[in-house]
Amino acid sequence: MTGTKREKKNAIWRKIHALRFEDVKRWCVRRLPVLEWAPNYNWRADLVPDTVSGMMLAVQQVTQGLAFAVLSSVHPVFGLYGALFPAVIYAMFGMGRHVATGTFALTSLISANAVERLVPSVRNNFTTNNTSAVLGLSDFDMQRIGVAAAVSLLGGLIQVAMFVLHLGSATFLLTEPVISAMTTGAATHVVTSQVKHLLGMKMPYISGPLGFFYIYAYIFENIKSIQLEALLLSVLSIGVLVLVKELNEKFKNKIKVVLPIDLVWIIASSVASYSTDLKNSYGLDVVGHIPEGIPPPQPPPMNILPEIVTEAFSVALVGYVASLALARSSAKKFNYSMDDNQELLAHGLSNVIPSFFFCIPSAAAMGRTILLYSTGAKTQVACLISCILVLVVIYAIGPMLCWLPMCVLASIIVVGLKGMLMQFRDLKKYWNVDKIDWSIWVSTYVFTICFAANVGLLYGVVCTILIVVFRFPRATTLSLKQMKEAECRFKTETDSDSSQQVKIVSINNPLVFLNAKKFHMDISKLIQKEITCMYLPEDMDKFEQNTLLSPVSNGNCHGESSLQQRTVERQTLIFDCSGLTLFDYTGIAVLTQIYTDSKKRNIDVLLANCKASLIKALKLNSRLESDNAVFFESVSSAVGAIQFNRNFCKLNEHTEV
Repeated sequence: MTGTKREKKNAIWRKIHALRFEDVKRWCVRRLPVLEWAPNYNWRADLVPDTVSGMMLAVQQVTQGLAFAVLSSVHPVFGLYGALFPAVIYAMFGMGRHVATGTFALTSLISANAVERLVPSVRNNFTTNNTSAVLGLSDFDMQRIGVAAAVSLLGGLIQVAMFVLHLGSATFLLTEPVISAMTTGAATHVVTSQVKHLLGMKMPYISGPLGFFYIYAYIFENIKSIQLEALLLSVLSIGVLVLVKELNEKFKNKIKVVLPIDLVWIIASSVASYSTDLKNSYGLDVVGHIPEGIPPPQPPPMNILPEIVTEAFSVALVGYVASLALARSSAKKFNYSMDDNQELLAHGLSNVIPSFFFCIPSAAAMGRTILLYSTGAKTQVACLISCILVLVVIYAIGPMLCWLPMCVLASIIVVGLKGMLMQFRDLKKYWNVDKIDWSIWVSTYVFTICFAANVGLLYGVVCTILIVVFRFPRATTLSLKQMKEAECRFKTETDSDSSQQVKIVSINNPLVFLNAKKFHMDISKLIQKEITCMYLPEDMDKFEQNTLLSPVSNGNCHGESSLQQRTVERQTLIFDCSGLTLFDYTGIAVLTQIYTDSKKRNIDVLLANCKASLIKALKLNSRLESDNAVFFESVSSAVGAIQFNRNFCKLNEHTEV
């Protein structure tokens, strides 16, 4: 045993010493993309557009940070921290050059469920006036951010675990209709959660199944408690924000810098609120005290982790799905590569590390990503520049926003979700292309509305899997084409019907257990159809008794058959396997069975354009004759071999005569 352990230990040390510096460097660059793009940064060409984009992005990061912190049921200042730390971490580990990570509406709404459940608004053990030693905020606010940070920590750990298990490749199940319907439904939930602020109503926190409908039922039952001043200010805010954003979009090609209406409106409404004393005169809710600076890091409360598992899983899945969709869109638009699994690590660390700095769960947002597109950002430097400006706000400007009305923040949230809500227009596209995708979109949206974003996402994935299971076996797996003269290396004028005896079957889909049975049936029907066309009706009985064609196969010339004068030459099937990119044991077994059955009927089967893995699997798991040439590099080479062998056999027959 001692010798065995020593050998294992020596083997491990040999592997360690065998590691080269280039291997370690390659691994570090793969896991830290900043090491790849930072040394090659073009300061002259990229710094100016990145600086402009970073300044514009900072405006959105600040305004959305404040708004989404309120959406997450925590103090607005924690949204500023959430706009800072996740962006820095993602710039180091993420691969999306135009992905702006920070506070996100959907993850904020999910974390609010845990916050309201574990730290409800009415507490008996302390009041909101008790001052904490951290930031000068109340114990109530600190307990709430503790729950939100714990959700961020556990959600990030789940994403990192998914990265370790290489689950990034499983995202192929997240189809575009599912993602679109889930994000649209979640955006509808977010808008609904802000109705109370838009109307200035005092109402309890309502969540759970069918909570969407209970909220509106409560509003209609207490419609007399609507605050007219808050409603008017909300309508004015939404109107101004939408109008200016539309004008910015319309004239973006004519103006160099668009108007940062979110920041301008926040400052204007704060000044107006302070001047007219809206809080005391009309009873409007305002943001209140915003502390200055960043507190020292501390871990979230670990004792509540078992109680927030559901929200953490939802944050991990929903945040990653929404962010990955934006990252893929960015990579496709600007033609660079994207690693789904690396994105899991980047977003996981963007949740884990900031959770120690009082940050709410983070993800990439559509509005911020589109802003980077429109302002011409080149790299993640734009996000880093925005972080510098966010720091300025935290240390200097933030405390001045204490008079900001809550209904204005709610208006910013609603207008910011315009892009997600406009995804309703996708319904027409899905209806025109595929009615089933349209049905998946509608049903996923309904499930998201009735329950939650994570439930809608899970339903959409399950529905997609079931659709694939039922549709895949019925899909067209093969297509038949006649041999073209251009595909032949040899052409014989005396054998004008030779091309009719060669059928080329193109395999268009993976050959797995889902469609193997249908593939076998299609091939059997094809063979039977060809055999029926080859013989006269009176010859079919003899054919059924194994009286077959005069055989001329690949290199083997046999004796004459009793039907030689009435039949044509031996048939050949060529399988074009260029489209066979995936197969399993069932698929290999079916191919072997087709080869065996065809051989019994004196029909040759040739395989062209096979990948090395397919050839290896067929040789190891089948009984293909080793003396026959079965595999060919291309269809042309297979056809050429058939022509050559037929000419060779005819030459032998002529010599014998």
